[in-house]
Amino acid sequence: MRTPEEKKTFVKQKFSSISSNYDLINSLVSFKIDWYWRWVTTRELKAFPTGAVLDLCAGTLPLSLELTRQATGRQVVSIDFCEDMLRAGVGSLPEDGRRPRIMPVCGDGEEIPAKDNSFWGCTVAFGVRNLSRTERGLREMRRVLKPGGKLLILEFSRPQNFLVRPLYFFYLNKILPTVAGLVSGDKEAYEYLASSIAQFYEPSVLLSMMREAGFAKSYCRQLTFGIVTIYVGVK
Repeated sequence: MRTPEEKKTFVKQKFSSISSNYDLINSLVSFKIDWYWRWVTTRELKAFPTGAVLDLCAGTLPLSLELTRQATGRQVVSIDFCEDMLRAGVGSLPEDGRRPRIMPVCGDGEEIPAKDNSFWGCTVAFGVRNLSRTERGLREMRRVLKPGGKLLILEFSRPQNFLVRPLYFFYLNKILPTVAGLVSGDKEAYEYLASSIAQFYEPSVLLSMMREAGFAKSYCRQLTFGIVTIYVGVK
């Protein structure tokens, strides 16, 4: 068992090691379905087409790009604690109108470098699992949202369908680490991915944590046989 600080250091090192191939591997191992998941998540913020949105645990900025694509009047502050991931994302930003509306910031999701009531939306795609103190991170997300602002968490979950579940776990534990390890050169990073999904909270538990952090109207919806879940909360 790692302490919170040990987990934070480990996760940062693993993401740094795979940052250059991160987007390629994600598309490869998810068969590009990850882009659909981000599209659906971002659509939840259609009521806020202008103003500032926070993309937390932004990584190589794929969700930031979708946030700015869907709303041309939206600005996105993209925060991640792994500088190498942000640099990889910035290096691949397209030369279009989205680029100047994305502001990458190296920062900690458990101590968000932003003032209270700053954003109309806060998105977290596949990053809540990596927080060392989930409750603290949720409280920080609520703090920086404006009243009426919306939190969106896109996270892996465990399918319950008795046909899908064994196939999914075989792929997650056997095939994905092998393939992604060969491409990235760091199999351990993807073994961590599999174990973190297996150990993550059930949807009902994370929803309860969101409510305890002060989010109202909290609910979730599952996509692709329950492989991922979108969690929604309102400040």
